[in-house]
Amino acid sequence: MTDDRRAELEEALAAVRERVADAARAAGRDPAEVGLLAVTKTWPAEDVALLTDLGLAAFGENKEQEGAAKAAELAALRPGATARWHVVGRLQRNKARSLVRWAHAVDSVDSARLVDALEAAAAKAIDAGERSDPLEVLVQVSVDADPGRGGAPVDEVPGLADRVASAGHLRLGGVMTVAPQDVAPEEAFATVWELAGRVRAAHPGATTLSAGMSGDLEAAVSYGSTCVRVGTALLGRR
Repeated sequence: MTDDRRAELEEALAAVRERVADAARAAGRDPAEVGLLAVTKTWPAEDVALLTDLGLAAFGENKEQEGAAKAAELAALRPGATARWHVVGRLQRNKARSLVRWAHAVDSVDSARLVDALEAAAAKAIDAGERSDPLEVLVQVSVDADPGRGGAPVDEVPGLADRVASAGHLRLGGVMTVAPQDVAPEEAFATVWELAGRVRAAHPGATTLSAGMSGDLEAAVSYGSTCVRVGTALLGRR
């Protein structure tokens, strides 16, 4: 069964990489500029291990508890594997202290209170020797400002980015967005591309624009995405 699953994942990964490369070339970009984050929420650590065998190193989880368990399982399954764990779902502040023990990045920061909670947690973790480097943070942009879906409204993003950048134990990586269903992906990604440029002008190290998923990655790449987050097209449907 493991061999069959590896073959499935290998075929899907090749197809996703081809889509990304075609989209980049169509936009006049180098395909190497676009990274791939495998969204492994609800999938077993065995799948993550197979993906590391196939050369992937960045994985996204929605929930702190599931991510922590999966990171530990992967370390046991592939002791030598290099894996970067990203939290891509909405995050409760009370999960910050446990999250910083295993996560390399939080891609869904959308409030000043969450910035402050992550800064305090990262500081304690570094002081305790539980991590050695700052926690990378992406500010999540809500193009339509729908409070039910997560993300900061467009006009609040520069201030949040400033707050992250001024925190001593966080590192501002850039911005992230999920295109809302009632807005054309091209329109959403154009807005976020412009906003990402403003953030980058103020903070030159904030070079990440995480945008695009299985259904709309081509549009995101055409508007400058440097990281696509792919779950279904890579791992299949539950």
